[in-house]
Amino acid sequence: MRIFFCQFVAMLLVAGAAMAQPAPQAVGIVVMHGKGGSPTKFVAELASGLEAKGYQVANIEMPWSGSRNYDVSTAAAEAEINAALVRLRAKGATRLFLAGHSQGGTFAFYFGSRNPVDGLIAIAPGASSASQVVREKLGGTLEEARQLAAAGKGGVAARLQDFEGAKGTYTVVCKPDDYLTWFDPEGAMNLMKSIRGMKPETPVLLVVPKNDYPGLLKARQANFNALPRNPMTQLYEPDASHTGAPSASLEEVARWIMEVVKAPR
Repeated sequence: MRIFFCQFVAMLLVAGAAMAQPAPQAVGIVVMHGKGGSPTKFVAELASGLEAKGYQVANIEMPWSGSRNYDVSTAAAEAEINAALVRLRAKGATRLFLAGHSQGGTFAFYFGSRNPVDGLIAIAPGASSASQVVREKLGGTLEEARQLAAAGKGGVAARLQDFEGAKGTYTVVCKPDDYLTWFDPEGAMNLMKSIRGMKPETPVLLVVPKNDYPGLLKARQANFNALPRNPMTQLYEPDASHTGAPSASLEEVARWIMEVVKAPR
């Protein structure tokens, strides 16, 4: 009888532990695409794959998409992410994560340095406003935007320049006031500043694909080393290109998220 009782208690403890483990549907993930992209391009497979595994996913179009062209400021973009997190919470998500690809990864660090999330996934983060190449390519346009703002024309849409490594320099039409919030070298898109501003309690999965752009590969270790120490923070290097990194990271992202939510807090 005593052996049976002990076995019964053990079964209850195992069942209770299983019930206490967060299920995928209790996890909400906001996914952000890269510069000039959209939710239906390079992050689509990652988002749909996470949904298929049972996670609550908000794959949202950001102000840097090909159709929006910085139509709002970085502050408004931050508010859009917070709104998406609120919607996920309303659907039952109790643990909230943020995942971004390329420019979305850079902005994820900015958001994570200012807002609490349970974990952050930065996939091939790039487009730092402080990088030498961005300063060289867009320095003249940044000064033009400053002059327009000083002349009282900051709220009037103008033809300004953007830069993307694979695409080169191209025209975007947006308000100089909004443009300045995105391209100020010391502003929201300064990647290293945001990384150093991350809170130690926020774990990070930094994804740097083996076939990423040379400049991003060169910055890989410095970016990882600059992150505050957290036992759950990890570097993952899939055998993929810059654009293929989100799809190639699906299984690792799903595994890491569950590792984080199951860890003692």
